[in-house]
Amino acid sequence: MDIARPPQSKRKRNIGFGVAAVVVVGATVWLSQLGPASQTIDRAAVLIDTVKRGDVVREVRGNGTLAPERIRWITAQASARVERLGSESGRAVAANDLLLELSNPDLQIQTMQAEQQVRQAQIDLLNLRTSLRGGVLTQEGVVASMKTAFVSSTQEARAADSMVKLGLMPAFDVANKKAAAEEYTTRYRVERDRLALMAASIDSQLSVQASRVVQLQAIANSQLTRLKSLQVRAPEAGVLQDLTLQLGQWVPEGTALAKVVQPGKLKAVLRIPESQAKDIQLGQQASIDTHNGLVKGHVARKDPGSSGGNVTIDVVLDGELPAGAVPDINVDGTILIERLQNIVYTGRPAMSVGTGSVTLFRLIDGGTAAVRVPVMLGRNSVNTIEILKGLNVGDQIVLSDMTSYAAVDRVRIK
Repeated sequence: MDIARPPQSKRKRNIGFGVAAVVVVGATVWLSQLGPASQTIDRAAVLIDTVKRGDVVREVRGNGTLAPERIRWITAQASARVERLGSESGRAVAANDLLLELSNPDLQIQTMQAEQQVRQAQIDLLNLRTSLRGGVLTQEGVVASMKTAFVSSTQEARAADSMVKLGLMPAFDVANKKAAAEEYTTRYRVERDRLALMAASIDSQLSVQASRVVQLQAIANSQLTRLKSLQVRAPEAGVLQDLTLQLGQWVPEGTALAKVVQPGKLKAVLRIPESQAKDIQLGQQASIDTHNGLVKGHVARKDPGSSGGNVTIDVVLDGELPAGAVPDINVDGTILIERLQNIVYTGRPAMSVGTGSVTLFRLIDGGTAAVRVPVMLGRNSVNTIEILKGLNVGDQIVLSDMTSYAAVDRVRIK
């Protein structure tokens, strides 16, 4: 049979609901006061280094290639066609060795015309000299004749003057004699001046024509040099490179035909990031890794500008090159900037591009966590960087790229 039960008290149920509500509200408030959960990273996944004090060798590093110190380019002095190849790239050549033969019939005709113009100008100079000298000789004869007439007329005028005083000659004849003497005096003076003028102008006229001969001879010599350049010869001993022409190929004037290099005299051409190249100076010591040995050298040239974010540095090699070192092989170079003594330093962080303020993660709590701290960086080298402020000797920091944790100031390390 059914047993009648007394109804439960609503008061106890309401108390239970109230306690539960208070717990929920309290938990919500407590959770709201907590910050975001710390992210966790694996210790093996990051690079950690310790801040130290001591001496540091400051260096910069870059890659590049070996290049000849002396390169002699051979260019076409005239447009021509390739007729014969006398050598090929990679061969050792001596000075004046025939490398290739070119041809240009038009250039041959131009050279002959230039030589003909020189010969014609020389003939014109000879004719002019003969003509001028003949004119002077003719004028000298005129002056001599005029001098005779002048002397004769002068004597006759004097005789007539004496005879008129004795009444032996009419005054009219005496006047004619004096007028003739004055005429020949003037003509004699004019002919002498004309002779002097002709003699003085000979040199200037011959000089103009001689200058024209010299000018045409220079043009002819230039044409002859261009014609001879069709026989392309090695300007000096070395190794021939970049001779890629083919028979029958037309070569415009100014085209690079080939180059002769000195294989035993190589230098290293390095590309250094412009952020690191600012402290490089001429004469600084360098070490070149040819991947078959190290060679000492020194900085000989630095480009005044950058290209593609890099500055080109030429390093002259002071030591002997290892076997197999040839132009254009890849090398790595390290340049010694300076030696820093008794500084606070650490390994170079992955995202450091130079001096200035950055934030790094410093390990705390025995290495189980890391917090973000501001740090002032100083001079840097290939693998190390100076700490000016923000860290102490013995501190451990994370050197790896931490940009993925940019939103947090604390991480856990396990």
